[in-house]
Amino acid sequence: MTDPAPHPAFNRDMAESYDQKNSGLAPISDNLHFLVQMVLAGLPARARILCVGVGTGAEILSLARAFPEWRFTGVDPSAEMLEVCRGRLDRAGLLERCELIHGFAHDAPKGANFDAALAMLVAHFIGHEHRPGFYRDIHDRLKPGGSFVSAEICVDLDAPEFPAMLQNWEQVQSRMGATPEALQKLPDTLRHVLGVLSPAQTDDLLKAAGFALPVPFFQAFLIRGVFATRSAAAVSPD
Repeated sequence: MTDPAPHPAFNRDMAESYDQKNSGLAPISDNLHFLVQMVLAGLPARARILCVGVGTGAEILSLARAFPEWRFTGVDPSAEMLEVCRGRLDRAGLLERCELIHGFAHDAPKGANFDAALAMLVAHFIGHEHRPGFYRDIHDRLKPGGSFVSAEICVDLDAPEFPAMLQNWEQVQSRMGATPEALQKLPDTLRHVLGVLSPAQTDDLLKAAGFALPVPFFQAFLIRGVFATRSAAAVSPD
């Protein structure tokens, strides 16, 4: 398997400033985390959770406080982001409930061991050619009936309403500190740099990976959140 290259933006400077840059969007992220808690509320009291592209650990911090017996495995291809994540979890007194792995989804422990998996604002960094494998790797690490929750930039770039949606997205990027030059390049970034897919394309890939019908639960401008359950089919061979 050829790994997708880690996004070059996630270097040490980005890792250390990531949460500060996103602080202006706290109402959006807080709502997303709140809804994820509701989606996963029916899991066992001692559930095991896989966080793919764990970043600085925001979803672990949210879920660990709400569900005090859950345990977490976080994977991320950026060593710098994992370092920040480890520090945040340690300061919150949560590190003993967590395992952090430098790598990709397929570097997580093999076998259908997890009650749920999350990929929050991750999939759009995975190129189109790697996306089927990305979803399959997550599927195969879930228990039958386990839940997958994903939030990603997900939009039909050729839809007639996209130009109006792009204007809203420019406001989001401005709040995160985007320069005028970056804003001008935004359409090209969405189309050629990121691996943005339409909702229909994303849902088809999830179903092809073995997930049941994806259910939308969140929409904030271009960010779409869905959850789906793992089928009872056999785990794909390594």
